[in-house]
Amino acid sequence: MELASYATIVFDCDGVLLDSNVIKSKAFWQVGIQWGEQAAKALLDYHVSNGGVSRYLKFSHFRSVILPSILGKESPATEEEMLQCYAQIVQAQLLQAKMADQLDSLREATAGSKWLVVSGGDQAEIRAVFSSRNIAEWFDGGIFGSPDKKSLILRRELNHGNIIQPAVYLGDSVYDYECAREAGLDFIFVSNWSEVKDWPEFVSQKQLPVVGKLSDFLND
Repeated sequence: MELASYATIVFDCDGVLLDSNVIKSKAFWQVGIQWGEQAAKALLDYHVSNGGVSRYLKFSHFRSVILPSILGKESPATEEEMLQCYAQIVQAQLLQAKMADQLDSLREATAGSKWLVVSGGDQAEIRAVFSSRNIAEWFDGGIFGSPDKKSLILRRELNHGNIIQPAVYLGDSVYDYECAREAGLDFIFVSNWSEVKDWPEFVSQKQLPVVGKLSDFLND
């Protein structure tokens, strides 16, 4: 796969640029455990089965659907309180999360391509982390995330001419693939840090190109 042939390269963040899927899964468990193990497991399962979907939608579902079914009543905690608790857990850990190997070399190898981040993670949080780690400037097309949905971001940036075709999305979830297909972008599955349990079957069924890690592009 010749990545440099694309005018625009769009990256998911968690599981692609950062080895942060486990960090976020543990954080969802820590928030959910306040209402018991059943609630924590249900929230974690929902999070993993909806990889790439924003935390805003996940906590909305947790509060309005999962908790009432377990507790028999609404939680006294608000979504905002849940989100704040979750953010406090993950922010410091994201600064220590492993970054994709040779990302600087990949930026050099694709110098003619525009780079964007389109993530389900919180936009302000990702921008702060990338700025602190001195990699924000590599993403000359911008760093975008929730509360806007990925599908909305991709459509908006395409309409604004920020995403120029041919373009490709590098993601690690079924949702990433669905958003890329809806937007008319090519898609490459990044597998090594993915939490999709049956990803080999998924990429085979969809006949998708797959790499283990981003540095694999440098060995083509």
